[in-house]
Amino acid sequence: MLNTNITNQLQKTLKASIVNKEIAGANLMVIKDGKEVFYHEDGMADLESGRPITRDSIFRLYSMTKPITATSVMLLMERGDIDLFDPVSRYISGFKNQLVEKNGELVSVGREVNIHDLLNMTSGLVYGGTDKAGQHTDALFQELSSRLYSENPMSTMEFASSLGRGPLSFEPGSYWQYGTSADVLGAIVEVVSGMRYGEFLNKEIFEPLEMEDTGFWLPEAKRERLAKTYQDDGNGGLKLYAESHLGICHQMDLEPAFESGGAGLVSTIDDAAKFTTMLMNQGSLNNVQLLKPRTVQYLTSPSLTDWQQNGFSLWHSLCGHSYGNQMRIMTESGKAGLIGGQGEYGWDGWLGAYFSNSPQDSLTILFMIQKRDAGTMSITRKLRNIVFSSL
Repeated sequence: MLNTNITNQLQKTLKASIVNKEIAGANLMVIKDGKEVFYHEDGMADLESGRPITRDSIFRLYSMTKPITATSVMLLMERGDIDLFDPVSRYISGFKNQLVEKNGELVSVGREVNIHDLLNMTSGLVYGGTDKAGQHTDALFQELSSRLYSENPMSTMEFASSLGRGPLSFEPGSYWQYGTSADVLGAIVEVVSGMRYGEFLNKEIFEPLEMEDTGFWLPEAKRERLAKTYQDDGNGGLKLYAESHLGICHQMDLEPAFESGGAGLVSTIDDAAKFTTMLMNQGSLNNVQLLKPRTVQYLTSPSLTDWQQNGFSLWHSLCGHSYGNQMRIMTESGKAGLIGGQGEYGWDGWLGAYFSNSPQDSLTILFMIQKRDAGTMSITRKLRNIVFSSL
């Protein structure tokens, strides 16, 4: 267990963030040498009703879904079902004859987008913006949301194929930009496996790892455990946020036609810990070998070339890091804006779900909150600095 001084500092720092109304509530876990050495929960899952955060509270992962999607692709790769240099058009027809925007004009791509590009966010697919690619993506998300509760909701494959029919923001492989690549990976998994993406995840990852509370929607019996989402109210407080961002049904009470490989999963801190521990154990958990050790090594290694890194380096809060397979990887700890370990990897979500694995320290940190536009917050860095500085 962590010593009393450290646990007191962690609890005091988290409490201050809740009292200051930066967040409504959270749970925090630290795993060292494969054993849980700290767990703490504080604050509210529902401010209005007074329902507290509990260990089995369910959180929307948003982009913390992405490393799970990368893991599903690794399963296919090590079985020989795919080659990472396969063109995406082999699996998704919308990616044939693609165009890219150059100097305001649309021209044919120099080469096709491949799976490797998708894994590393070097595909030219973006989340939105003012260029033609961004405008196409924005319009597609609007259509996705408008059809969410209709009799004709957009499917995982329709979304991916429609993305492909739009222009790319840059030549495949020429740059790095965060975007919708993981959603396309989910559609590829569907084609290769012959299953819906959620069905594949359940069979190949969640059931073997006993991640019983992780999925793309919640049956009625679990919905009361879902944490509410909050946002700043502009007056130093918090107010409820309940919009279906990125086409994800906010209440998670609808089995979705679109199973977002980039943002769609919900989970608990214990389920997330099973996934992160599997990675720390070189692909195994409780006598289940999900991935082979060399596959995990590949999954958790930086993948960007020098010129691709130029795009990633614009993410100022991730100085000292590179990127690969839907995750950040710390490459120069001295340049990072927090204390950490060389080779440490992980990711976060739009609403603040966060994990970090540091193999050299045999350390995992998991932090679960639900705050609009959170990502990695100041409180997240404060808590992990306390942990890492105590090693």
